[in-house]
Amino acid sequence: MEKSRGDLTAIRREYLAEGLSRADLALSPTRQFSDWFEQAKVLRADDVSSMTLATADTCGMPSARIVLLKHYDEQGFCWYTDYESRKGSDLAQNPQAELLFYWYALERQVRIQGRVHKLSAEAGQQYFTARPRESQLSAAASCQSKPIASRQALQASVTELEKECQGDVPKPERWGGYCLVPSRFEFWQGREGRLHDRFVYQRTAQDWMVTRLQP
Repeated sequence: MEKSRGDLTAIRREYLAEGLSRADLALSPTRQFSDWFEQAKVLRADDVSSMTLATADTCGMPSARIVLLKHYDEQGFCWYTDYESRKGSDLAQNPQAELLFYWYALERQVRIQGRVHKLSAEAGQQYFTARPRESQLSAAASCQSKPIASRQALQASVTELEKECQGDVPKPERWGGYCLVPSRFEFWQGREGRLHDRFVYQRTAQDWMVTRLQP
């Protein structure tokens, strides 16, 4: 049978990393995430905070995109964006989401599920002020996810705003932060022969329950 141009079955990757056992895991999933994050940061600091954010609207239609993790702790994982974007609209309708980190060099993935809430206006302002001026102008001039006639029109909006704002760029009301409060973590370690190691931390009333999953 002749293969089509879109046949990718010959592309293979061998996983060679050491395995992950129950004894390797920290008691806290956030601590386990932090340990893996710091290891990945050594190998690729400029990309370590990239994460896929998956949302869904009330009809169940999913939507996923790459965003950047800006801070995290035991209370949650945070990022900043336009509240009126596609992800903002999804979260307004259905405040549940999943984050996915993929660190190629370590052959690892981390999935984090939970409910999402907005950060305070003060937190949004603090981060907005700390951003480079170019990023402030882009966020203020662009209504994320909304149609625009051309690249030239987009650039013109930025240029006009830059003329108006000789000093500080005002943070738009529609721009701010979100925090996902985890209820489930999954740590995935690639293994030889596709016999991968997978462990789930599930939140209970008192603590976290850890379970190994089949690959």
